[in-house]
Amino acid sequence: MSGVSVIKAPAAVHRHTSGAVAGRDLRVLLVIPAVLAIVLLFIYPFGYGLLLSLQPAEGGWLENYARFFSEPRLYDTISTTLKISLPVTVFNILIALPMAYMLRVPSLQQRLIAALLVIPMTLGTVLVAQGMLTYLSPNGWLNRSLLVLGLVAEPLEILHGPLAVELSLVITGFPFAFLMLLSYVTGIDPSLGRAAATLGASPLEQFKRVYLPLLVPGLVTTFCLVFVQAFAVFPSAVLLGSPAGSTRVISLAAYEAAYEDFNYSMASSIAIIMGVVQLIVVLLALGIRRAAYRGPASGGKG
Repeated sequence: MSGVSVIKAPAAVHRHTSGAVAGRDLRVLLVIPAVLAIVLLFIYPFGYGLLLSLQPAEGGWLENYARFFSEPRLYDTISTTLKISLPVTVFNILIALPMAYMLRVPSLQQRLIAALLVIPMTLGTVLVAQGMLTYLSPNGWLNRSLLVLGLVAEPLEILHGPLAVELSLVITGFPFAFLMLLSYVTGIDPSLGRAAATLGASPLEQFKRVYLPLLVPGLVTTFCLVFVQAFAVFPSAVLLGSPAGSTRVISLAAYEAAYEDFNYSMASSIAIIMGVVQLIVVLLALGIRRAAYRGPASGGKG
């Protein structure tokens, strides 16, 4: 019997090894479509845009970047865009977090609110901006109602400024932030909060000591995604803001370079700068997470 087992063992090992190799080959085949999508949709366009930005119509290969940072009309768009996108991102997170936390228990109310908040996301920024023009204009529903009620003496000037653009970003960005955070907070085991309650922790202490540390990775991820979405604002800045003044964002500068000046090399340079600025903010957020979060979900590595 021992001889038989010795003879069969190598065959069993061979079959096990062959199965493991076949499994790895299958995983490689499944990864290929994702890799191709990344190459075609991100790496190739990025590389092409980078090379195009280094081929200006005049001057050296860094002429476009030198021009951008030497003209206030161009480099001021960075601060303008950050002034609009960063406060909106923080506001959306601060409002979405407590709302998601209160609705963490599955219920009819949770499903109803989540379904209602999907609507602004499906409408798109252009349709939302058009609705705001109708609602917030001097002859719109809001000002008419306020005038009829005698709450104001003259129509409120809300449109064609940063406030209107920020409101549109809240309308389109808040549902996304809420749904992201809701998915994170519902993934936390509720028995952790109940265990803390049995030890005398109040609801506020449960949030601060149990849920919030576990939510840090989700908060940072949501912040990064909402910020990138807000930083790329374009239709709202044109339709609701002042594209020649207070809401001249960096995406608008890239559009003007490409489709008004027909300088695609300069437009590519502005797009590269736009991506670098977003990357810097995202890296700063990830660095803050690494410095602030030392919890079990990350294994102590942030």
